[in-house]
Amino acid sequence: MNRKTARLAVHSFKALTRFRLRSAFLMLGSLVGVAALTFVLSVGEAGERKILSTVRQLFGGSSILVITGGGRLLGGPRAGAARMTLADGEAVVGELPEIEAWDPQQGLSGEPVRRAEGSGTGSAASTTARVLGMSERSERVWDRSVSRGEYFDAAAVAGSARVALLGETVARRLFGDEDPLGAEVLVGSVRFRVVGLLEPFGTDLHGIDRDDEVVVPISTLQRRVLNVDTIQSFKLLVREPSRIDATAREVKRILRERHALSSGQPDDFTIITAVEVQSMVRKVERVLFLYLPLVAGVILLVASAVAASLMLSSVSTRVGEIGLRRAVGARPADIHLQFLLETAATSLGGGALGLVVGCVAAEVVARRMALGDVFSWQAIFLSLGAAALTGLLAGVLPARRAARLDPAEALR
Repeated sequence: MNRKTARLAVHSFKALTRFRLRSAFLMLGSLVGVAALTFVLSVGEAGERKILSTVRQLFGGSSILVITGGGRLLGGPRAGAARMTLADGEAVVGELPEIEAWDPQQGLSGEPVRRAEGSGTGSAASTTARVLGMSERSERVWDRSVSRGEYFDAAAVAGSARVALLGETVARRLFGDEDPLGAEVLVGSVRFRVVGLLEPFGTDLHGIDRDDEVVVPISTLQRRVLNVDTIQSFKLLVREPSRIDATAREVKRILRERHALSSGQPDDFTIITAVEVQSMVRKVERVLFLYLPLVAGVILLVASAVAASLMLSSVSTRVGEIGLRRAVGARPADIHLQFLLETAATSLGGGALGLVVGCVAAEVVARRMALGDVFSWQAIFLSLGAAALTGLLAGVLPARRAARLDPAEALR
């Protein structure tokens, strides 16, 4: 940068401080646009990693999920749902040798869970949590083990043992910094002994905190807590992923026969395969990486238009200054560069602040949703590049207009 250009830059920055309100409005548009773009790209990238990780764990390439009555995986069956039982899952597994493992599931949402009196040294605490009944095979089928302690075994399921695995959120609420292993909790009025802590999971595809749950043997939940013989769902693992669609058709046939459904009756269950889940993930990705950045881009374009309007207004109010500078030897190129520098400085300044705001907002959301690391160099470079580009675009027209002013006319 030569001395003349340096003087132009200094003069431009002085002009920005002289017209503080105009400069603030110029920066505000860039700040909002860049903050939105940074937030969307950072959270979107972290969200995509989280979604793919969750899908791989819950719906691997060889998974089939069967839900009673078209209900939700972790909610109760809707009214009129079929009474799907363990016998249904056992019949499917018995007829289809291509299934290598399966796990049934029953559950309650928002169930009161209390720390039993006399369990540990702290005072009794309570919370509400999701309580899931599963078999000993769930550790393998759902690809989630324990971080401490041990998983319950087949003998615990066969004997309806009162043992429980706690998620980290439940353990923290009930026991704080104390060790929960060996302590007792009350699910409703039934006492359970804590034998393990579940591996951290975070939120699932529905935004539900999967660490806010208690897992017990399914037989114990059915007989001692709910007094039912039904299940909400079961998950199957197929030996050959290439046969997942054919296996899903066979599962459908077997269940329709067991539920005595005629050809004209709709299914009273829902079958979800990994292929369908992956299709859903692709739709989510389109929203995250096409529509939301497009909205942020529109904000930046609007900010660019506002900046251009303000700079054009500035040219009109600074005609005398421009004429004086031309009269003492400034070239049209110098005037052109000055206004470009002013617009670029405000856009980049607002962009830098927007980058900070967007990163902080993304970090806050990521912590609340357990998305992990949201830092993204791609988001930073794209956001700053967008701020610089919109600043230059906004400054071109005002700079050209200022450079074309006739010195004699401007001094009148």
